[in-house]
Amino acid sequence: MKRYVDFARGNREFRWTNVVLLGIIVAAMFGLILLAFTTIESERRERLQVSRTNDILLELRDVGRAALNAETGQRGYLITLDRRYLESYLAGREQIEPTLRRMRELIEPGANARQMELLEQIEVLSRARFAELDTSVRLLEQGQLADARRAVLTDEGHEAMERLRRATREMERIELDVLSDATAQTARAEARVLPILGGLFVLMLIAVVSAIRLVARTARAEAEAAQAAALGEARDQADLLARELNHRVKNLFAVILAIVQLSSRDRPEAKPVTDSIAERIRALLTAHEVSQGELDRQVASLTSLVETTLAPYRSTKLTANVEGPEVMLPAKQVTPLGLVLHELTTNAVKYGAWSSGGSIDVSWQTMGSEVQLIWREHGVTIESEPERRGFGSMLMTSAARQFGGTLDREFLPDGVEVRITLPLGS
Repeated sequence: MKRYVDFARGNREFRWTNVVLLGIIVAAMFGLILLAFTTIESERRERLQVSRTNDILLELRDVGRAALNAETGQRGYLITLDRRYLESYLAGREQIEPTLRRMRELIEPGANARQMELLEQIEVLSRARFAELDTSVRLLEQGQLADARRAVLTDEGHEAMERLRRATREMERIELDVLSDATAQTARAEARVLPILGGLFVLMLIAVVSAIRLVARTARAEAEAAQAAALGEARDQADLLARELNHRVKNLFAVILAIVQLSSRDRPEAKPVTDSIAERIRALLTAHEVSQGELDRQVASLTSLVETTLAPYRSTKLTANVEGPEVMLPAKQVTPLGLVLHELTTNAVKYGAWSSGGSIDVSWQTMGSEVQLIWREHGVTIESEPERRGFGSMLMTSAARQFGGTLDREFLPDGVEVRITLPLGS
């Protein structure tokens, strides 16, 4: 009876631990979705701001260009009395009002107090300058050359033009500062992606490892209750709980993958990011299936694990040579080592030997209580070692710590070489 009570208590603990783990993973999933949405929204706002700032700068330059063209035509007409010079003057006068109207339409929505002041100044100074030019041209057309020249020689026109230039320059600086702020916000949003994504993968790994431990605990409880009257019922319940947990974990992977892929459906610019996230999630799902023995082949041996990882990409063109003695892996090393091998395979397809028709050699040998595995790629040109350490490198380093070994990479001229050392019998 005592064994049955202990078994029931273990089942309750199993169920509550399962609920807590699923709750943590679901919370992390929604956090990831929120982060992805925030990042995409920041990038969208930045693009809109770039377009808006560019349009405003063009209109500001058109204001200055219209004023300069009109002034040039007026001066030429004043000096030569040749009406051909009035063509640039008339073009500037026709251009100024539509330009001022478009500039107001662009700046007014969301403008601060200083921008509105500058907008008013630019409009007033532009119209005042053209009014002065109109006066001098009208005097010339009426034959009052001396009066027209006296009007031009005053400092009013020069001062108005200088004030107009200062106002447009300040408006340009404000718009460039607004664009710089939008760019900085987008950079901060993107910088949060990798840490949160890393935390989600860690939670997934914790869930898988915890599930294995809980299933083992239930199995031990079954053994202890072997002589109890309710042994058959207890075993059925334990199997049901294990299948339920495994089913929930796989469903959770599927839900996360679907949400990530749907997030980029209406935002093509986010597709590279979501594709990368989806690829990592599929790697975790493969590692989970490996650890649960659900693939078409058994992967308790190192040979099976390597072959299973290479199989989706391997072909007559993408060749790989696998060589090494039969080595049985401890259960806790299968998942992290599978993640490392998947990351190396993916990198070979995208950037390494398999991206340029090369080949891969995977070999290992036992050295006392350790196994040394060498992943060697051939047939790709590597000019220099990458300066940036990406998420894949961090993932492999973290996985190496989990299986209790080491991982070293060396970028050789014709391909990368990775040395993995892992202990046996632990």
